[in-house]
Amino acid sequence: MNDASKRSLPEDVAAISEAVAGAVLTIDLGAIRENYRRLKARLGDVRCAGVVKADGYGVGASQVAAALLREGCDTFFVALLGEGIALRRSLGPGPAIFVLNGIPPGAEPDAVAADLCAVINSVGQLVAWRAAARRAGRKLPAAIQVDSGMSRLGMAPGDVECIAADPQAFDGIDIRYVMSHLACADEPEHPANEKQRLAFERLRKMLPEAPASLTNSSGIFLGPSFHYDLARPGAALYGINPTPAKLNPMLPVVRLQAKVAQTRVIEKGAGVGYGHTYHAQGPLRLATISFGYADGWQRRAASAAWFEGTRLPFLGRVSMDSIILDISALPADKLRDGDLVELLGPSQSVDDAAGHAGTIGYEILTSLGPRFHRRYVNG
Repeated sequence: MNDASKRSLPEDVAAISEAVAGAVLTIDLGAIRENYRRLKARLGDVRCAGVVKADGYGVGASQVAAALLREGCDTFFVALLGEGIALRRSLGPGPAIFVLNGIPPGAEPDAVAADLCAVINSVGQLVAWRAAARRAGRKLPAAIQVDSGMSRLGMAPGDVECIAADPQAFDGIDIRYVMSHLACADEPEHPANEKQRLAFERLRKMLPEAPASLTNSSGIFLGPSFHYDLARPGAALYGINPTPAKLNPMLPVVRLQAKVAQTRVIEKGAGVGYGHTYHAQGPLRLATISFGYADGWQRRAASAAWFEGTRLPFLGRVSMDSIILDISALPADKLRDGDLVELLGPSQSVDDAAGHAGTIGYEILTSLGPRFHRRYVNG
């Protein structure tokens, strides 16, 4: 690269990223902090953790955790050991970081070195963490997860009964919490909620006395009997509705906008997109945006973008890197190359997009790909 080329490059790396990206994802860290405050208000004196697995539900675990730390959150949950190690590097010493899926066999030294808390889901994991404590010469922190009826992770009731009879089962283990997870908390009237709560009560009484944790985002709204000592909200922090049958009590967190790559006019009868699944019924003005299923937008997800309050329907199929919009409702020359149209934001929430795709907001957020310029505001 010659000197003239170097001089022509912007000095601000963020400006380069936004200039070359096909889409911009804006994450409002202030909204995440407000959502945390709203959940804390419902919990009263109950402690509130932050779940930042899957890179903070796709919006950035380190940025989200740092924002929550400023709100007083000192306990975080990730799914995988690698996520925990990365978060420890980001946050530094101090906050507790629990690994929900447990520590993989043989990786216990890595977890100890990163000062992570194991979530123990099986007798095998318990034995391995106990051995790691012997090697470390000190007690190691852990949460004991019991399966109260979800059949996903956690010790089965039979296993809990067995270890309860072993006085040395928890030698070297600093039990921070006994925990479980609700399967149907987003359906308040579902009988499984109370059934799980009662099962959790029975199982935790077999184990050494320790603080308890059962509640996820939706579980917070089931009432105080589900709150115990620590709540573990995830989705609600990111603006996903924890009470699907009611108005969303959370603030929206993300805004996704895609750039217009090209505009055109087509005549009646022109085919649009792969397979010509749409033919123009008359003259139309179109815009192609630099955004597609390679960016995580499912082909069945919400089929419109928005520009200054005007709905712009998708036409034809979603492509890997582009989507065609009908912009005929806008005044001529209103939308130009390089302008941003909204996919997620005030006009279309994450839950709205999920409804069109027959899925949930979690999947929409965590599917968003790495090609966006990520812009953090109100941090």
